[in-house]
Amino acid sequence: MSTAGRSHEDAPAASDVAGRLQTAGFVRLVAAADADSLAAAGVLARSLDAVDTPFQISVARPWASADRTTDADLTVALGPAGVAADVALPGITESASATAFEAARELDADSAEPVLALAGSLTADAPTTSSLAEVAGLDRRPGVAIPTADVADGLAHTTLTHAPFSGDPEAAREALSGLDTDADDYGRQVASVLALAVLSTETASERAAETIGRALHPYGGGPFETVGGYADVLEATVREDSGTAVALALGHDVHDAALDAWRRHARSAHAAIDAATTGRYDGLFVARDDGDVPVETVARLFRDVRSPEPVVLALTDGRAAAAATPEADIDLQAVFETAIESLGSGTAFGTPRRAVASVDAETADVIMAVREAMQV
Repeated sequence: MSTAGRSHEDAPAASDVAGRLQTAGFVRLVAAADADSLAAAGVLARSLDAVDTPFQISVARPWASADRTTDADLTVALGPAGVAADVALPGITESASATAFEAARELDADSAEPVLALAGSLTADAPTTSSLAEVAGLDRRPGVAIPTADVADGLAHTTLTHAPFSGDPEAAREALSGLDTDADDYGRQVASVLALAVLSTETASERAAETIGRALHPYGGGPFETVGGYADVLEATVREDSGTAVALALGHDVHDAALDAWRRHARSAHAAIDAATTGRYDGLFVARDDGDVPVETVARLFRDVRSPEPVVLALTDGRAAAAATPEADIDLQAVFETAIESLGSGTAFGTPRRAVASVDAETADVIMAVREAMQV
C-alpha cells in the first residue's frame, strides 16, 4: 500500500521560495496534473532559466509515478504532486501559480509571467486572479473562454462545462447558426447560447447555474484567444500529453499539438459523461465508465453540471477521481487515503476538494470503501 501523505499546510511565503531557489544549483520541479500546478512549474522554470539555474520538470499522477533519480539539490512540489519535497506549494489556500509568480518576481522580475500564472489560477481550488490580471494589464470581455478563433470548435471542445453539443463541432455550429457574427453583441449572444444549452437540459443540476460563469466573460489576451481558453488547454493537455503540456508552460511553440491534445481530451471526457453508468448515494454521486477515460475531468464536470450531490466519484479500470463542492464538509485526500488503506493497495494524491487514485479492486468495493471513508 502507498499513499501520498496528507499535507494541508499553507504555502511558504514567496520570499522564502525565492530565497531557496536563488541558492540552488539544480532544481527539480514536480507538478500535479492540473493547470494550476503546471502553470506554477512553468512560471518558476522561466525565471530559473533567466538566471541560468538548471532545472527539471516532471508531472505526477498516481498511475505514472513522477519519481526520478536526479542530482537536484532542491525539489519543489507544485500542487498535490505526491512526492517528498524541500518546498511545497499545495495550492489550497492560495493558487500555486499565484505564489509561484510572486516568487518568480523576486527571483527575476523581468521573466515573471503573469498571464501563465493567471491561466493556472483560474482553475485552482483557491483562485487568485484579480491581482494577476492587473499586473498583466488584462480586462474581461463579453463571450466565452475558449482558446480558438473558431467559436464552434471552442464550444464543442471546452472542458469548462458540459452541454448537449459538447464533443460535436457540427452540433455546436448548428446551435450558433442563427447568430449574426457581425453584431456588436455577438460575444454576448454566444455566451447566452452556451449558458442556455447547459442549463436547459433535464440533467442540469442547481450548481450548473453557479459554475457556468467560469466559462463566460473571459480575460482577453495570452497565447490563445482568451486566458480562460489557455487555462482549459493547460488543464486538458497536462492530462492527455504531459510532454506537450510542459513545453507549452515553458513558452515553446507547441500550440497546434496542445490544441490537438485538448480536443482529444474533451471528446473523451464528454463521451464518458454521456456514456457513464451513474448512481446516487447519500452525499455521493458515482459515475462509472469502461476504458481509458479522463476520470479527473469527468468527476469535475459531473460535480459542476449534473450531480445533485456535493461529492462526485468517477471510476474506470484501475483509476478513481473525486471532486467536491466548496460547501462540502469533507477532505477528499483523507477519504481516498482511508479508502486505499481499507482496499489494501493503491496510491492517492489530493487536496480537500479533489483527489485521484490508482486502485486495484472491483468497482463495487471501491465505491463501498469511499462511502465508508466519508463517514469516518
